Amino acid sequence: MKKIYDILILDTGKEWGGGTNSLIELLKRIDRKKYNFTVLFYYNYNKGNDSNIQKEIEKLGIKFVLLPQKSQAIFIKIIKEVSRILFFYSKKIKKIIIFWIDYFYKIKPNAKRIAKIIKDLKIDLLYMNNQPSSNLEGIIASKITGIPSILHCRVEPVLNFFEAKLTNSSVNKIICVSEGVKNELIKQNINTEKCIVVYNGIDIAILPKQSLQAIRKKLEVSEKEIAIGTVGSLMKRKKISALIEVFSIVRSKIDNEIKLIIVGEGPEKENLVELAKRKNLINDIIFTGFQNDAISYINAFDIFVMTSDKEGLPRVIIEAMLMSKPVVASNKSGPTELVVNGETGFLVSPNNPEAFAEKILLLIKNPDLRNQMGEKGRERVIKDFSIDHYIKGVENVFEEVLKD
Repeated sequence: MKKIYDILILDTGKEWGGGTNSLIELLKRIDRKKYNFTVLFYYNYNKGNDSNIQKEIEKLGIKFVLLPQKSQAIFIKIIKEVSRILFFYSKKIKKIIIFWIDYFYKIKPNAKRIAKIIKDLKIDLLYMNNQPSSNLEGIIASKITGIPSILHCRVEPVLNFFEAKLTNSSVNKIICVSEGVKNELIKQNINTEKCIVVYNGIDIAILPKQSLQAIRKKLEVSEKEIAIGTVGSLMKRKKISALIEVFSIVRSKIDNEIKLIIVGEGPEKENLVELAKRKNLINDIIFTGFQNDAISYINAFDIFVMTSDKEGLPRVIIEAMLMSKPVVASNKSGPTELVVNGETGFLVSPNNPEAFAEKILLLIKNPDLRNQMGEKGRERVIKDFSIDHYIKGVENVFEEVLKD
């Protein structure tokens, strides 16, 4: 009789993002006759206002386990604050001290709790849905229990010596969402043979749930207006403030009616709204908040822009290309593996708002170019980034590790 492997999925994230979407798509399609999944989350984070990760996982008939995080004791918080004050002159020393405080008082206790769950559920494989430093407790738990483990690294990580050493000694394989992520891991002393690139994929048959006209009507964007848009968590790493700076330059150079649509929620929202007010752009920028149906909003854009300079393989760029939108993004790993410069969009130097503005202006003035690039982008996604490629790639890594 063929064995069904019990796999525990660990996710330590705090909010819904591209990695969450990719995980859900994987669980919808992977062969459940081979694998029995249990998912372990630290936080039951929301999906908009009407759902959360637990509901979405349980819809798939998969067991959901929540591992609530204990608030740190007052004395630990005091030690951290004192360390920050004493070592204000060195970010590196501060970072090392804070890491070891977290290691002994948070990471190790969590690792023991995870190890107990692994033993109780008789787990055969631990699959961690994030980069090494975000899943150190999982890596330690796999070492404690002796079961194989896989990391799915979705961003370019920054690892200290201890994290790299522990990853090399305890993780069997690391699925990298791009060559850029793989190269960054190797640069930080992760063994090359552990790293396997599996590009994110998308269901190429997916259709917007709401029409372009319906979305634009809801946002009060007329047919004549050019909609420049982005989708993502409103956090510093995404550099949405840089996009507002770019939009300010674009706005100053043309008479066309244009709008900037920012789809997403996050801790930076208040600061971004204030920036829009200071730039006198608040009437030209639309903050939609988090949207369950982000692809319908992407479909309503004329141009998709991503100004962040540190991404793994941005799923939203794949979605924009599938919706036939030209993309303007930073020429950093991730976007460079998706966007063909001059063919499906433009890649420009990060932290260069004038360069971004120049390419956006070119697209605004050339509707035919927008259409040509959009169609080329859609063709590229259908050919190279289908969901089937993604699922098969992950399954191959599962099979290799479990066979060994």
